[in-house]
Amino acid sequence: MARPASFHEQLIEKLRKLLRSRQFVPGAKFLTEREIAERFDTSRPTANKALSSLVSTGLLEFRQGAGTFVRGSVLDYDLQHLVSFTEKAKAAGKKPGTQLIALQKISAADAPAAVAQALHASPDEPLLYLERLRLADEQPVIYERRHVMARFCNGMTKADAKGSLYGFWTTKCRLTISGADESIRAVNASAAQASALDIPPNTACLLVVATGFLEGGAPLWYEETLYRSDAYEFRNQLGGVSGPKPAQGRMR
Repeated sequence: MARPASFHEQLIEKLRKLLRSRQFVPGAKFLTEREIAERFDTSRPTANKALSSLVSTGLLEFRQGAGTFVRGSVLDYDLQHLVSFTEKAKAAGKKPGTQLIALQKISAADAPAAVAQALHASPDEPLLYLERLRLADEQPVIYERRHVMARFCNGMTKADAKGSLYGFWTTKCRLTISGADESIRAVNASAAQASALDIPPNTACLLVVATGFLEGGAPLWYEETLYRSDAYEFRNQLGGVSGPKPAQGRMR
């Protein structure tokens, strides 16, 4: 059973919904710490913490002496949470879209060795192969190749594949996704990838290779996803540096 969301997490989600509501367009000044505290009946430190979280994930930006504003020039990649591209694009004030290039069922034996290994799939295990191009305001920004364990979502249609996979899995398939292990590295786009993303060949991009897991640890998907570096920023919030630990034991 999933743990209930804390008040802080609930507050962040409420602020995200405000950003998706079009009440705050890209470039607009967002609510102040005091306004959030009054509107959601909370303390100013809690409001400040929620604002800082949205700044760290790139949905807002802080301008010294001016306040906090809605970002809209680039999309951000959340390094701490799995977030739907559809929701990210809407929050950034952009219209999301998907071009489905391929949706087919294959066996693990027909997939690259890295896929079967990551998914712990036997050679005869059925997989769904998806190849998609994700669009923001009709501009291609993500080129995605994904293999999914078919037994968890056999009913996937082309319409499902064009929407949010996270939404499909959690709503229609009633799956609980626990997270993903991923690596990120810089690569140069091949001629085919560059053509799909409408960029010059050998343009520097960011490649995410990830394996997603269900609650309980069963692998659900393996993906290789290429992000346009001029359309995306990868953001994270790091903790501070700890001081030296005091000596343990009795002084002599």
